[in-house]
Amino acid sequence: MATQKMLKFVTLGRQMPEKRSAEERSEDFHEIYREFADAKAKEQASRCSQCGVPYCQSHCPLHNNIPDWLRLTAEGRTREAYLVSQQTNTFPEICGRICPQDRLCEGNCVIEQSGHGTVTIGAIEKYITDTAWEEGWVEPIRPAVERPESIGIIGAGPGGLAAADRLRRMGFQVTVYDRHDRSGGLMIYGIPGFKLEKDVVQRRNALLEDGGVEFVLNCNVGEDLSFDAIRGKHDAVLIATGVYKTRDLDIDNPDAHGVIRALDYLTASNRIDLGDDIPDFADGELDARGKRVLVIGGGDTAMDCVRTAIRQGARSVKCLYRRDRANMPGSQREVQNAEEEGVEFVWLSAPAQFIGAAQGDAGPVTAINAERPHIARVRVQKMRLGKPDVSGRQSPELIEGADYDEPAEMVIKALGFEPEELPRLWGVEGLETTRWGTIRADFRSHQTSLSGVFAVGDIVRGASLVVWAIRDGREAADSIAEYLGASAQVAAE
Repeated sequence: MATQKMLKFVTLGRQMPEKRSAEERSEDFHEIYREFADAKAKEQASRCSQCGVPYCQSHCPLHNNIPDWLRLTAEGRTREAYLVSQQTNTFPEICGRICPQDRLCEGNCVIEQSGHGTVTIGAIEKYITDTAWEEGWVEPIRPAVERPESIGIIGAGPGGLAAADRLRRMGFQVTVYDRHDRSGGLMIYGIPGFKLEKDVVQRRNALLEDGGVEFVLNCNVGEDLSFDAIRGKHDAVLIATGVYKTRDLDIDNPDAHGVIRALDYLTASNRIDLGDDIPDFADGELDARGKRVLVIGGGDTAMDCVRTAIRQGARSVKCLYRRDRANMPGSQREVQNAEEEGVEFVWLSAPAQFIGAAQGDAGPVTAINAERPHIARVRVQKMRLGKPDVSGRQSPELIEGADYDEPAEMVIKALGFEPEELPRLWGVEGLETTRWGTIRADFRSHQTSLSGVFAVGDIVRGASLVVWAIRDGREAADSIAEYLGASAQVAAE
């Protein structure tokens, strides 16, 4: 009976949830996809071929049991589908919204390989969990047994929160420390609302707090509280700080007024969306309204910036990327959404120089002072793709004599992130790092060079995906539980 509800990819075409028009969605920061209706979710789930070797599952970092919860959805057993999906994923409603499914589960769907169009896995995952919240199926954490051991988690991003959730369910006492005034990390301050509305993250935070996870916010480790103090207070420590140091450009006049970092820009926009008062936004420094905006970079952060600038009412938005469309690291789905909303992509282009406004030539923005003039133009170099580099990607090469000037009153650098020097910032001896500055941790146990100290997410991997941080956090929680079990046994002996 079950199979009759499946394998419908031959007769049913692939459909995504309805996308709001570019004109409508460019005016606000709400999510751009509408919800799947119950019937449509069942119909699209029924397209799954229930293949013997589910590549969607093997290419998911969390190895979500996707075929099973698709089948349960198709059969109308939505609560069971939710229970299966949350067994392997701490935040399925978040992954359903922001995972690059085109590169992971959906990009490896067997029926897509045969030309029938992938199953819309992400949209169905979002539907299942949103339904679970609406119906009251998402229950707060209530450990069967309380354990006395405590764990301190530094960083309230996806890795830290995933570990906190899993450890608390085992009964451990969990305290999460974070430098910001809200927990969620880049999910709350880095990712714009049109991809992930903030109440979705805050709902999870409230669930963790209700379940007994303690949050110590506005706590900058190394300044407000030492790492040694946290380590001394807890039986184990998990470092999940992420990477926040912005990569920079080696060009003239990098400090021109109006040249800003992507994270500063996105954080200000998200804080405004959350109702905060941001002076740098109010005075125009981090507001794109009325400006010609250039975003430098080709990753998902650059896509977030260009689409945010459109919503802020920029006069024009262009994205400079030194390779072509086929070689950009960002999601192709995001590029398409950005183009629909009015973003112009300038491929095979890189900035060579920032040119400040001359006195009386500041355009729509007045020059601040002669020593740090406001950006007026960017000297753009045209590139071509040469031989592949060590990563296998073709290296961009400069085309001599093809430079031109592009007018701009705001330039956003979205060049990726690097780790901060935690051992130096925190004054910690013996915490080993790699040559890239990331923390050295065992890839299975996530144990660092310090006893009882573990590390997960971007601070170990380098800038990566939310779903990988969730996987790391869940794995580390199990390793910490094993470590504390062993510690308790040694103490008893």
